[in-house]
Amino acid sequence: MTSAFNLTSTPGTLRPMLKLALPVLVESLLVMLVGLVDLFLTGRFLETRHMAAIGLMAYLLWMIPCTFSIIAIGSTALVARFTGANSHEEARHTTNQSLLAGTVLAILVIGPIWHFSPALLRLMQLPIDAIAPAEIYLDYVIPVIPAIMIQVIGTACLRGAGDMVSGFLTMAIVNVVNITVGTCLVMGIGPFPNMGWEGLAIGTASGYVTGGLIILVLLLRGRAGLTIKRRLLRPCFSLINRILRIGIPGGADTLFVVFCHMWFLSVINSLGTMAAASHGIGVRIESLAYLPGSAFAVAATTLTGQFLGAGKPRRATRSALLACLVGGGVMVAAGFLFFFGAEMLTGIFAGEQTRRAADGAIPLLQLVAISMPSLALVIILNGALRGAGDTRVPLIFTVIGLVGIRIPLAYYLAWQELEIPWLGLHIQGQGMGLIGAWYAMIADVGLRSLLVVGRFWQGRWKEITV
Repeated sequence: MTSAFNLTSTPGTLRPMLKLALPVLVESLLVMLVGLVDLFLTGRFLETRHMAAIGLMAYLLWMIPCTFSIIAIGSTALVARFTGANSHEEARHTTNQSLLAGTVLAILVIGPIWHFSPALLRLMQLPIDAIAPAEIYLDYVIPVIPAIMIQVIGTACLRGAGDMVSGFLTMAIVNVVNITVGTCLVMGIGPFPNMGWEGLAIGTASGYVTGGLIILVLLLRGRAGLTIKRRLLRPCFSLINRILRIGIPGGADTLFVVFCHMWFLSVINSLGTMAAASHGIGVRIESLAYLPGSAFAVAATTLTGQFLGAGKPRRATRSALLACLVGGGVMVAAGFLFFFGAEMLTGIFAGEQTRRAADGAIPLLQLVAISMPSLALVIILNGALRGAGDTRVPLIFTVIGLVGIRIPLAYYLAWQELEIPWLGLHIQGQGMGLIGAWYAMIADVGLRSLLVVGRFWQGRWKEITV
């Protein structure tokens, strides 16, 4: 019997794709709303040093969920294949083993992050006045890492089974909790104390705990044919190995992207508190354009996996190309909004003490608008390749783009002078500051889009065994 979440028998390509992408698009918007609310509250009611700190926290809160992508990516690919082949018991077994592996990984992650977080903040060259707020924020977020793990891996398994609604509804509730708790504690509304920055962190942590509990309850009760069963939680190393064989390269790709983004951020932080704050505003607004790309990337991941599992490679190809067309079209439209509406968008986050930082983000948004087509191809086609289990070659592309282009070019364009003592080099840079670093980012995205298009067009991803 075919599951209601198995879309391989649905006629056409656009209909199943929209069925998958639209809930994820709304879910992604809700995920982004968590960060935007924090940015809004920081900009309106706190100080520039808090704005610099929240910029770094955005990267760290991206890094922590991405750590679990080592398991989540493999889980989505395998669950999608098993669902497409109507092997529902195998899909359930994969879900249980994924959560078991995720629990072990969460335990391994918490200790080092807690111990090394002060050193990490210094390594990131966060301005001195922003370090104390960042440490306070992390003290509230680190204990809820297990809840983040459950939400990330559980949602990934449900997506592989074709259920995009559960993640969307979960994030809706998470946002209500985060916005309500954060706003009340930052502003001291009603019986709530005015806790300022600390209240912002409590609101974020409360949202993560809520999300983890909801996904856990859904899987305990059973959803999309996936259920947590005690007998399926006994370690099955052969299945965990299959999950990791796909997930480690894909997760390493994601983690490497995060690592290099944080390295890139350290270049920007070295330019001072104002540059760090402007970058934080620009990145948060720019990330709105990721939403349609990420949504259609998830749809491409699920459909590619299910169609290949059902022995329909042509429909897998068609679904990926259609995802690029529709999702990329929306991202290009977002680019027009960034270019012509940058002042309006940055003004939303400008308070009395953060006006200059908001103004500094205007040229950044106008610059990044031109990279939208390239960014769409990178995001969506990488999603399709992951659904096929092709994660190793995209990792190589990521290394080339970030280490070969973005980081060295950012140093050269942003700094006035560049010293490399271990090579005995003194390089005269361009001294363009923050805008120069963003030029480097655009160059990286353009190169990677060409590489990933070439890989997809080659077609070897259709022959990969998972």
